[in-house]
Amino acid sequence: MKPMKSIKIDKICTTPWSQARGLMFSRKKTLLFVFQKERYVCIHNWFVLFPITLIFLNKQKQVVEIKYLRPFSFTRAQNKAKYLIETPYPINITLNQKIEL
Repeated sequence: MKPMKSIKIDKICTTPWSQARGLMFSRKKTLLFVFQKERYVCIHNWFVLFPITLIFLNKQKQVVEIKYLRPFSFTRAQNKAKYLIETPYPINITLNQKIEL
C-alpha cells in the first residue's frame, strides 16, 4: 500500500451553490468538494483563469482518478467519487493513494 498523503484544504464545498461556484472568480486556493454519495462528477473551469488539478476520491478517500483542467474547459470523471479536490498547486500523487484531509 502506498503511504498516505496529506493535503491542506482552504475551503470545503458541501452545498450545491458552493460546488457550482468552485474556483470561479477567486484567487488560487485548494477546495474540497464533499458529495452526499459517490457519483460521476462533471466539472467545468469556466471563469477560472488558471489551470487546476482534479483529484477524485472514493468514500475511503483513496485516489480513483486524476485530471488536469485548463481554463474555460470541461471534463467528466470516468469513476465515481465521494470527494473531489481542486487545486492550482502541483501535487505529487498517484492512483490508489490514500489521502488525509
